[in-house]
Amino acid sequence: MLQETSSRMSTEQGWIEPKATALLVLADGTVIEGQAIGAATEAQGEVCFNTSMTGYEEILTDPSYAGQIVTFTFPHIGNVGTNEEDIEAINMASAAGVRGVVVHTNITTPSNWRATRHFDAWLKARGIAGICGVDTRALTAHIRDHGMANAIIVSSNDGVFDIPALKARAAALPSMDGLDLVPSVTSGQRFDWNETSWHLGEGYGTRTSDIFHVVAIDFGVKRNILRLLADRGCRVTVVPATASAADILALKPDGIFLSNGPGDPAATGTYAVPAIRVLIEQGIPTFGICLGHQIMALAIGAKTLKMHQGHHGANHPVKDFTTNKVEIVSMNHGFAVDRATLPANAKETHVSLFDGSNCGIALTDRPAFSVQHHPEASPGPQDSHYLFDRFVAMMKTHSAGA
Repeated sequence: MLQETSSRMSTEQGWIEPKATALLVLADGTVIEGQAIGAATEAQGEVCFNTSMTGYEEILTDPSYAGQIVTFTFPHIGNVGTNEEDIEAINMASAAGVRGVVVHTNITTPSNWRATRHFDAWLKARGIAGICGVDTRALTAHIRDHGMANAIIVSSNDGVFDIPALKARAAALPSMDGLDLVPSVTSGQRFDWNETSWHLGEGYGTRTSDIFHVVAIDFGVKRNILRLLADRGCRVTVVPATASAADILALKPDGIFLSNGPGDPAATGTYAVPAIRVLIEQGIPTFGICLGHQIMALAIGAKTLKMHQGHHGANHPVKDFTTNKVEIVSMNHGFAVDRATLPANAKETHVSLFDGSNCGIALTDRPAFSVQHHPEASPGPQDSHYLFDRFVAMMKTHSAGA
């Protein structure tokens, strides 16, 4: 059994293990004991691990984590509290997204000048269940060796659990394969975006220039992606994932952005691919990130595959073949593009230096490219911000030749 003793209590007689008030039960029958944090509700989902040392609020509000339980490898999660500025979901009040959280150390009182709420209170308000006092290193090793498993987080103040029933329920949870989770996170209607990036002492700004019109297809888009487009003078119109090619073309876009999002890209592709295929064939400059990268690959005839443990963290090395530079990037995906299925008109532009998986493509006969990683960071390094400039340059070239 994986169990952490960091929450033990000291007495004159020695150490006393506190009674478990929460369990993490994996589909393979593994039972992990700990203490309940967050909302007093049950969480069901696929367990992944994230290696980021900072940015837990951005991670837990990233719509790409819908249907998942996030295990943080960094032990001190919650120590800087939370605030209302670091939320990444478009709907700041929405609880759609991550199902649960697993941490090593119990949550401490926040120590940061930007904090407005204790992390535990924030979890409760958003309906996110959690468990602390877990040996997250051992759990991470388990995921590394056995893959991302479905699991249940359940709490009980009296420490009484029906473990056989929980094991059976965890084993019966549906696989992420074939799940279309985008409907739970996409916008319900079209809207415009004008907010620009955050600056110390100023907060977020408002777009002042209007150079190009970008239509962003929302599969679960993060706020900072839209901010970086607005920073570059792009007027951004966000449309739901189910928007048709005709509806998008009627907006007369200079560029198309395909956003990040959760779930199996092949499942989402059943309705998204036909529209994107038309948009690419129209020759409109197109830029995709994460799920948008996978959907674009499907639209040109490639295939995607489920990864063993996925990529989740802010310390992933990726090589850009177009610059021959290595960047440290933020990652969050459990599926990948199968490079062996890429058509002749698609070249591989980026590759993971951790496992060699595909991290980017560009078309040779259309102004379209995409990357698997998150160049907007939030959280993470800003090595790949240049990709937004590349997209703007592509629109400029296309506009000049139109």
